[in-house]
Amino acid sequence: MADQLGVRTVAAGYEMLSRAQFTHERPPFGITTARSGGRSVQVEEQVADATPFCTLLHFVKDTPSPGPRVLLVAPLSGHFSTLVRETVRTMLRDHDVYLTDWHNARDVPVAAGRFGLDEYTEHVIDFLAVLGPGAHVMAVCQPCVPVLAATAVMASNAHPAKPKSMILMAGPIDARVSPTSVNELAMSHPIDWFEQHVLDTVPGRYPGGGRRVYPGFLQVTAFLGMNPQRHLRSHMQLYRDLVSGDKVSAQITKNFYDEYFAVLDMAAEFYLETVQKVFQDFALATGTLTYRGEIVDPACISRTALLTVEAERDDVCGVGQTLAAHDLCKRMKPFRKKHHLQAGVGHYGVFSGRRWETQVYPIVRAVIQAND
Repeated sequence: MADQLGVRTVAAGYEMLSRAQFTHERPPFGITTARSGGRSVQVEEQVADATPFCTLLHFVKDTPSPGPRVLLVAPLSGHFSTLVRETVRTMLRDHDVYLTDWHNARDVPVAAGRFGLDEYTEHVIDFLAVLGPGAHVMAVCQPCVPVLAATAVMASNAHPAKPKSMILMAGPIDARVSPTSVNELAMSHPIDWFEQHVLDTVPGRYPGGGRRVYPGFLQVTAFLGMNPQRHLRSHMQLYRDLVSGDKVSAQITKNFYDEYFAVLDMAAEFYLETVQKVFQDFALATGTLTYRGEIVDPACISRTALLTVEAERDDVCGVGQTLAAHDLCKRMKPFRKKHHLQAGVGHYGVFSGRRWETQVYPIVRAVIQAND
């Protein structure tokens, strides 16, 4: 019966209805093998460190020479860290990869304390210490600000585990440059408005009962609202693929939206501080960002190499916002700085997809190898 057009049409309709929902369950990474050294090797997920708010995952390759150690800092912006699964998979070809696997704030007990920008930055510093001296750090999107801040703090304190290179990919170092709808939304209301209208309290049936959070579904809904026509076209194409029986194309779309609709709640203090300090006060760019009460000064960074990557068609982080890191790292020698603008891609094309693998990744790999 599945081969009959009428049956496929009805089945496709029911499947589209069943997919119209969010989930708070983290999808699996599903990375069990990787290409490394020209051959396929086994990969095992191991916990290298953990806090109430994050697990430091180590993707251990079954090879005596895993490559340079890299801390990949995933975004905390409403999605689980599995959003960078393909980034991890590609990086595993030549690197020993560690990843920040952020926890859903609704599952973190109130007794664990607050989690704001300082705590996020502290996690980056502490995890780099776990990796030890000689590691590299790579931030995708939102964490570019706390990663640059952490590197500056480590440089100012002569921390032995300060990274050898820092890769910042499509992140809002200076959100004043080429503002997008994300920036305009943050500037459209005072911070009190966000506190009163978009936060909620975790119900008592969850481990984090009583914790104030920014619900993940609101963030993802906002992202959907930025480009509704594109998502509508994707779902219409999914329906047509299901009806026609094109299982391969349908599965690609389903995999993307399964990931996209898996949401996590963010701690209220982290969300509010990000809106205010990054998108309203532009604190890092204007020299007013603090960490534990001390001014963060990127000019302290001199020995760490810098690579910034941006997307030509990015509708989340405008072109030039990440490049701004070069001006802030005033003491860094020009030969330690590199910038890449990837043509023909949007925000997600910087760290996933064909151009990430064939055009962006070789530059990332070269910078890490040159400074390892």
